Amino acid sequence: MTIESIKAHVLAVPEVAAWPQMADFFERAEKKPRPDWHLPVLACQAVGGDVTLATPGAAAAACMYISIILVDDMLDEDPRGEHLRSGHGPTANLALAFQAAAFRIFEHTTISTGLRAAITASLARLALGTALGQHWDTQSLAGEENCWKVLRAKSAPFFGAAIHIGALLGGAEAEVANGLRDFGGLIGEIIQIRDDLLDAFQTPASPDWVQGHDTLPILYARTADHPDRTRFMDLLQQIDDPQALREAQGILINCGAVSYCAYHLAKRHQYARGLLDSIPLADPAPMWDLLARQTLPLVKLLQTSGSEIPPELLLNMQK
Repeated sequence: MTIESIKAHVLAVPEVAAWPQMADFFERAEKKPRPDWHLPVLACQAVGGDVTLATPGAAAAACMYISIILVDDMLDEDPRGEHLRSGHGPTANLALAFQAAAFRIFEHTTISTGLRAAITASLARLALGTALGQHWDTQSLAGEENCWKVLRAKSAPFFGAAIHIGALLGGAEAEVANGLRDFGGLIGEIIQIRDDLLDAFQTPASPDWVQGHDTLPILYARTADHPDRTRFMDLLQQIDDPQALREAQGILINCGAVSYCAYHLAKRHQYARGLLDSIPLADPAPMWDLLARQTLPLVKLLQTSGSEIPPELLLNMQK
């Protein structure tokens, strides 16, 4: 499967073909394709299906991913967002269009009525679940319980649905497809925790610092009992200062926030390994490789920061 085949499915939707701005945005997006777009293909391969049948799923995943990023960039006031190029109104409309296009793709695909209904339900679950997560994220909900609630809702719906749809297109039975959806949800949680941790060490300060989001590492440093807690709270008020940011990032390491995140990542890797072992797959290698790819950036960060690397993470890299 190629980017060109994904593009062909997206542009085959009449409204996309008739909307120059939409087609142009996809042309720009495809120059930096995300590996997430290929999740349905990996799942299809894992269940022993014909991977060419998963191309519509990859096209739908691409459209959903673009829709989510367009909205997320607006909510985060990301300086790289399309809203700064095209305006908030047109960008919001573009996000809605790409979300709808994900559904329309399957109107032009020769599949059974039952399969189309199952895929449509999975896409709807993805769209609504992500919207709820983004809504919670804008509420600046306080506390660890709310932090976990937001974290689970932000990425898990996309990864779960993309893998679920690929399994369905590969001919998997419902039990296998649902198991892979749960595995995809864990991948989403792993990616969200990992990205929140990596974003915390960006320079200049990421939107999480600037907007006061309680991501897992920041919440830990802000609320855990450690000697630098008061100083950390002071630094949060001046985080635009590069020196203050560097000091705050150092506290994340020294207070145990990085190790705390690594612990939760290791536990999810462990759960994901156990789940994969329990699902009868024709070719489990693509799912194992997917899990392993989430580990390397974190291990590099832990090595750089001098933090302990949980053995579960190293074990996963050796699978």
